Amino acid sequence: MDQLALLFVLLLGAVVMVPVGDRLGLPSPVLMTLAGAVLALLPFVPNVEVPPEFILPLVLPPLLYAAVQRTSWRQFTANVRPIFLLAVALVFATTAAVAAVTQAVVPGMPVAAAVVLGALVAPPDPVAATAVAGKLGLPRRMVSILEGEGLFNDVTAIVLYHVALTAAVSGTFSVPAAVGSLVLSAVVAIAVGLVLGWATNKLMALLGDPTLQIGLTLLVPFVAYVLAENFHGSGVLAVLTTALFLAEYAVDADDVLGRLAGYTFWEVVDTLVTGVAFGLIGLELHNIFGAASERWGALLGAGAAVVAVVVAVRLVWLLPAAWLAKRMHRRRRPAAWPAGAGAVGGAARCARWHRWRGWRDYDEDIPVSWRETLILWWSGMRGVASVALALAIPYTVDGGGDFPARQEILFIAFAVVLTTLLVQGLTLPWLVRTLRVRADADAEDALERELAIRVIKASKRRLKEILAVEELPEEVSDQLSRRAYDIGARIAPDIVDDERRELFDKRITRMKKVQRIQGEMLSAARHEVLAARSEPGADPEIVDRVLRHLDMRSLRGAP
Repeated sequence: MDQLALLFVLLLGAVVMVPVGDRLGLPSPVLMTLAGAVLALLPFVPNVEVPPEFILPLVLPPLLYAAVQRTSWRQFTANVRPIFLLAVALVFATTAAVAAVTQAVVPGMPVAAAVVLGALVAPPDPVAATAVAGKLGLPRRMVSILEGEGLFNDVTAIVLYHVALTAAVSGTFSVPAAVGSLVLSAVVAIAVGLVLGWATNKLMALLGDPTLQIGLTLLVPFVAYVLAENFHGSGVLAVLTTALFLAEYAVDADDVLGRLAGYTFWEVVDTLVTGVAFGLIGLELHNIFGAASERWGALLGAGAAVVAVVVAVRLVWLLPAAWLAKRMHRRRRPAAWPAGAGAVGGAARCARWHRWRGWRDYDEDIPVSWRETLILWWSGMRGVASVALALAIPYTVDGGGDFPARQEILFIAFAVVLTTLLVQGLTLPWLVRTLRVRADADAEDALERELAIRVIKASKRRLKEILAVEELPEEVSDQLSRRAYDIGARIAPDIVDDERRELFDKRITRMKKVQRIQGEMLSAARHEVLAARSEPGADPEIVDRVLRHLDMRSLRGAP
């Protein structure tokens, strides 16, 4: 088996392990790590040989871009304090603690190399954590914390990693120069991200076709990363800035097909890249443990010490940080409530007034109890970012010598990743069940009802505008008005009264029956067209055009 065949085996495993994990109740990243470790034991499987300088540009941009699709600029600005307290500052604390302990337990470890190790094991992996959290029914607030923490932890840790790596490779370090480098790196990255985001938004409008637009979004994260790095900026921060810009401004409400296709495409990319990265963890274990065969005792002790520090620092930091975040939290309120706020329906009038004022009341995403804080602590599994950063460490330094303690750094990093991924990843479901932390279904239902009401009002408002300029029969306008209620009732059926709900249920039953029959008719039509494709004289291009038309009809007619 050669390297290319091994890559395709990992890609296949990334796809297969998702349903296997769902069936076994285990996160797919954990299974991919175990699968990689098993593959590494087979005699015909080659050692992984990926040039270190290619690891970060190939792995991080698509993962960061895919992660941003699940958040928004508004969510970030609303949670600046929790992100700083629970994410960014924790990276600095973890890096410092790990560097100090590593120097104490690994003889001869240079300070710069110890900081490199601390930076690369500092960021928790949001992919593994949310893969578990999404299936456990945790509050959406906690999932948002894990996603936001993962994004900004990665950015902070990678910037620290590059500063320490430069010091280790060059052999020199200056605090003023490092601070200046950090500031310059951030400014350049943000500038590149904003310019590229603006240019991409304009180019997507010119392309128009969803296929070309999705192809462009595949290139954009890599371009952002490479451009920023070439201008001595932070590639990951540039990707993050570009992705947030596009998520905020490159959204066309009527581009249904592009949005659905884009979401599916990035889910596929996220699954494949994550699967390959975790598979590499398992494959590299064979090499790392083989290189440490003569120093098992010392390296196992060092690895255990760093694992303990990583886990303990997260708990020690989160408990007071969560308390401080709750103390600092203030719910935004208007200067003066509108009249009738305390009466029946006053909350709805206040919500309308907030929207008229141009902003809304919100709560920051913070853990609200010690149970949630403990789950956030135990969700701090290390993964893709740590592995990518470890593998990206160069073999040599300036002058031609070996990178100091590279094998020790790799061993300890993989020990941290493997221990946290397997132990915490496999026991997190048990902890969630034990602490009985569940999603706030009432709050989610309330938000869903509010959105459903807004949907109905927007639909009826537009219908009223159309009826003002177009003549329609009364029965048609009445039917369209009912459709406006139907749109909202499908989102939240309990927003309508019992009598209207009964009528709505009857209409839905009738519509589903019609759509089912129409779906069977369209299915028969598609089978006939596909049969015609293999007939003599059939033009495949014309057949595919007709088939695409039928597919679009099926998509629009889906219940």
